[in-house]
Amino acid sequence: MDKYIEKANILIEALPYIRRLSGKTVVIKYGGAAMLSEDLSRKIMQDITLLKYVGVNPIVVHGGGNDINSMLKRLDIKPRFHNGLRITDAETMDVVQMVLMGKINKDIVSQINVAGAKAIGLCGKDASLIEAEKLYGADGCDLGRVGRITGINTKLLNTIAADEYIPVIAPIGAGKDGESYNINADTVAGDIAAALGAEKLMFLTDIDGIRRDENDPGSLIYEITVSEINALIGQGVISGGMLPKVEGCIKAIKSGVKRAHILNGTIPHPILLEIFTDTGIGTMVRE
Repeated sequence: MDKYIEKANILIEALPYIRRLSGKTVVIKYGGAAMLSEDLSRKIMQDITLLKYVGVNPIVVHGGGNDINSMLKRLDIKPRFHNGLRITDAETMDVVQMVLMGKINKDIVSQINVAGAKAIGLCGKDASLIEAEKLYGADGCDLGRVGRITGINTKLLNTIAADEYIPVIAPIGAGKDGESYNINADTVAGDIAAALGAEKLMFLTDIDGIRRDENDPGSLIYEITVSEINALIGQGVISGGMLPKVEGCIKAIKSGVKRAHILNGTIPHPILLEIFTDTGIGTMVRE
């Protein structure tokens, strides 16, 4: 009997959060090690499907750096990076599009459909979903087909998400002349959340969240403000791959998104544990 009571208590704990999020939009950046595990991936797709069933409108943005690197290696193309950004020449751009849209995007769509929801795969070139222009490195370095977002087609996303479908978005932008641009998936997620005025923005990553000491899991920060993040960036505490995530959080929060979350995507059901429980599991960012 105790185990049934425990299950009932879990549902009761989730009830106020379900009520609060019903009809609201939640943008989820899916990537990292969670994509490499079939079991973890299935559980995350179940989380996303459950959100839709309880009245939330999830929008998924995915990465795919590991798969892109694997394909480049198979084609004997050496990956090149500059300050964390992939230098994307025309040949590499073809591979990026092939992997992100031809494989990863459709795999995620299929997994969500199997979990019981209805997903639609998109990239920035569909209905000018993500308008972009060429991005140069901070030092003026030519990064090739790397893009900076100039516009988001919010009407398209609102129309799809408000219906029975879940948009799954590959981070490829479209230039004025139809050219493709490779865009950091964290940046895309932050810009989409900001443009939509989403209720929440969630980043699934490979660690528990923001730490005061990146090597000490016990230094996890459970709640942090935008000003505190800026201070930690200035101190060098937040750097590397965490920077695009916190920058996405900051842009989203400043644009009206209520809460942003950075959490570990390598544990089972991370989305449900973060937003439907009192304690949560990662770092929550607020204004």
